[in-house]
Amino acid sequence: MSKDKIKVLLVDDHEMVRIGLSAVLGTEEDIDLVGEASNGEEGIRLAVQYKPDVVLMDLVMDGMDGIETTRCLLKELPDCKVIVLTSYIDDEKIYPVIEAGAFSYLLKTSRAHEIAQAIRQAVKGQPVLEAQVASKIMNRFRKPAEHLPHEDLTEREMEVLRLIAKGKSNQEVADELVIGVKTVKFHVTNILAKLGVEDRTQAAIYAFKHGLAED
Repeated sequence: MSKDKIKVLLVDDHEMVRIGLSAVLGTEEDIDLVGEASNGEEGIRLAVQYKPDVVLMDLVMDGMDGIETTRCLLKELPDCKVIVLTSYIDDEKIYPVIEAGAFSYLLKTSRAHEIAQAIRQAVKGQPVLEAQVASKIMNRFRKPAEHLPHEDLTEREMEVLRLIAKGKSNQEVADELVIGVKTVKFHVTNILAKLGVEDRTQAAIYAFKHGLAED
């Protein structure tokens, strides 16, 4: 075996999957499949024995599942890169195995060259995530935009707020918007309630603070 070859260990409890992946990886000149394990316990033992660069890890297995196997394996070999290769994209599978230290996450529907390329990228420190998985992770950790009180104001209420910020009286607001004074008072009451302020002065300060005073 060339020293330049990437040592790969396969951990999967389905024999046909192991046979298929073995055949696929056997055609890659720069990849050497050093071992195959049918369960998590065997996977850890073989990993300690062969010290692979990359482990292709199934998630759902009898006994120790892929999540726990990943966690235990990386305690023994922290520099090893675990690539999850599974049929599952459930939240209860994705997040725990990522937290356990999995480096990449692929589906078993991936093409042969995609798996081989993910192995090569792993040893270069470049993770690969299935598109659906990447989307889930981004959505989970993306900070929601802050909701501001003035976003609840109607278009008319925003017009009234701008005029209040300019120091207009209720009568002046009514004249400019061609509406009744009672209607202006109604809008002002709603504005104060929605902004959570006590009076027109505080409403004007809020408008200036959030850049709402200009048309």
